Amino acid sequence: MEPDVSASSAQAGPLFARMAVIGLGLIGGSLARAARESGLVGQVLAADRSEDELARGVELGVIDGYGTMEEVVSGADLVVVAVPVRATREVLEQIRPFLGPDVVLTDVGSTKGSFVAVVNEVLGGWPPRVIPGHPIAGSEKNGVSAARGDLFADHKVILTPPEDVDADALSRLTSLWQGCGATVLTMSVARHDEVLAATSHLPHLIAFSLVDTLAGEDQNMEIFRYAAGGFRDFTRIAASDPVMWHDIFLSNREAVLRVIDHFNDDLAQLRQAIDAQDGDALLRVFSRARAARHHFSKMLSGQAYVTDMSQKPVRFRLQPGGSIAGDIRVPGDKSISHRSIMLGALADGVTEVEGFLEGEDSLATLQAFRDMGVTIEGPDNGHVRIRGVGMNGLQAPRGPLYLGNSGTAMRLFTGLLAAQPFDSELTGDASLSRRPMGRVADPLRAMGAVIETGEGGTPPLRIRGGQTLSGIHYDMPVASAQVKSCLLLAGLYAEGMTSVHEPAPTRDHTERMLEGFGYHVHRDAATASVNGGGKLTAGRIDVPADISSAAFFLVAASIAEGSDLTLRHVGMNPTRTGVINILKLMGADIEVSNEREIGGEPVADLRVRSATLHGIDIPEEQVPLAIDEFPVLFVAAACAEGRTVLRGAEELRVKESDRIQVMADGLKAVGVETTVTPDGIVIDGGQTIAGGTVDSHGDHRIAMSFAVASLRATGDIQVNDCANVATSFPGFVEMARQTGIRIDAQEEQ
Repeated sequence: MEPDVSASSAQAGPLFARMAVIGLGLIGGSLARAARESGLVGQVLAADRSEDELARGVELGVIDGYGTMEEVVSGADLVVVAVPVRATREVLEQIRPFLGPDVVLTDVGSTKGSFVAVVNEVLGGWPPRVIPGHPIAGSEKNGVSAARGDLFADHKVILTPPEDVDADALSRLTSLWQGCGATVLTMSVARHDEVLAATSHLPHLIAFSLVDTLAGEDQNMEIFRYAAGGFRDFTRIAASDPVMWHDIFLSNREAVLRVIDHFNDDLAQLRQAIDAQDGDALLRVFSRARAARHHFSKMLSGQAYVTDMSQKPVRFRLQPGGSIAGDIRVPGDKSISHRSIMLGALADGVTEVEGFLEGEDSLATLQAFRDMGVTIEGPDNGHVRIRGVGMNGLQAPRGPLYLGNSGTAMRLFTGLLAAQPFDSELTGDASLSRRPMGRVADPLRAMGAVIETGEGGTPPLRIRGGQTLSGIHYDMPVASAQVKSCLLLAGLYAEGMTSVHEPAPTRDHTERMLEGFGYHVHRDAATASVNGGGKLTAGRIDVPADISSAAFFLVAASIAEGSDLTLRHVGMNPTRTGVINILKLMGADIEVSNEREIGGEPVADLRVRSATLHGIDIPEEQVPLAIDEFPVLFVAAACAEGRTVLRGAEELRVKESDRIQVMADGLKAVGVETTVTPDGIVIDGGQTIAGGTVDSHGDHRIAMSFAVASLRATGDIQVNDCANVATSFPGFVEMARQTGIRIDAQEEQ
């Protein structure tokens, strides 16, 4: 019949003048309805084997009209193939003669390799305006009557464009899906089919199989009658369309078979563990799986099916003024949290950790060891139980170890993995992937390690297993606790002695904790040495509150008039107290009390009250002792009377950002002028901090520093790109608000 276009909802400036939908089922119908209702498409026509469904589509307002393949495709600038994947060839052969030269062709199937193969065969290649697609949405209901305009809202759509994709076509198709409420992601065809085989196709196969198995059992009615909610939730997907899934499994055969084989191997190991009553093996798998689901759900922040685990952007909005008061304990020390997991995993016995920092950096380290076969329970309110596997008990991970934003984890892992018998790969987020790793790779290579870095010595790092390491003496050109710790950890496995000389004091958490685990570290002034071949013995660790996190509140209470704040159980390691020393030199009122030592680490309570600060020349010997705290110290300098000069801080340029330049840019954005030098900065205090917008460049310490600056500002401050604050200080916004900072965190749109 002729297309009925009388109900067209065309509006000015649609993305596509005419959309042809081939297959008016749930997905095709829902896309048609969403596109038509939003005005993103001028006219929506459909073709389908069932004329009843087409007529129903017009009646329900899903489509404007319908007709034959030729009638709906001719003149269309967007064609959507929404038929079962095994029917794609027939459809493409029928519509090929009617496709215009500028038409955008897409599909909605669950497998992309099969679609591309058919496109190549039928169209004689993969044209740049053919963009395969896959909406991750569905319903147990089928047919056009189930079509919903909001089906794709808050769901994902994966596009797998060709390398030479037409940019305008991709942009318009992306905008169409976004206009339907979806989040659009892109990936390669092969990667899509691998990911979906594991995350969608295998679960459906298991659900179909499980229900079929139990339905064949004696007393099957009793089984289903008393099934718990978890069984019903899981097997719900077995109510999906059998024909559709029959097509999917046959079309994605190779990827599905690979993941089935992998699953069968793991299932066999669980069966063996149950048969042997091996509770440790079961606990290892179950705790790893439970934690992995929680960890990656949090890291992905809703961005399933992507590999960079990027978070939703967050901005801070800060109102000026306020004072600081209260009695608080900031989260546990990140450096010690990292090391507690690492050494606990390598120890003999069970290590109990209290005060563990549940930030994303530390959780990434914890997850990496789970991926290498270590059973770790928790964290639960800061408590972690690590069932150590001994120095030689780590297992090869199944894939790259993702370490998020943590430079500490990546550099320490590099030393730890350099002598393992298996190959490994270390990856991180966009920020970590820009940080230099040659500083650890080069001396490790001198010990015999085989390490490949990315271009410019940055991640990812690929470490070849099975290498024999030899101890060396290394004079560090730049003071770095991460480099020192990396080499000492490698030295645990090396033949002979490994010694590291530092040009200036750096934090010594690794040396202290190794001693706490019974592994002797020889310290001779500025040189730390270990002999390879020893063992670690499990123990108990109480992680102090992180002085780097406390630093924000030390400065906040110092610069805000009328402030009086107490911070409890703060780590006072002498290699970390530079921020207190510098603030006291500037005139800060900081009282140290209740000093004690817990687990080899000194801790104390700190009371800080507002004071008149004055600028100083920061002593260079204090620089390594406060390297992470300088962003907020720059804020203190801006509020001080007189000039503050920092020298010898080149290390700040290779942190999560170039912290010297980024802080200078941020201060300028709020009206404070500075002078940047190659190894430091000059800040004249007493300038007015105005309102403004600051780009943190994804650096958590930059973001928190400008939250502190708002206390002395004359206008509102907005800080962009603040999601990574969770890497080091979960709960910062709540604690800042609790103590008096006028802060609000919002997800960027």
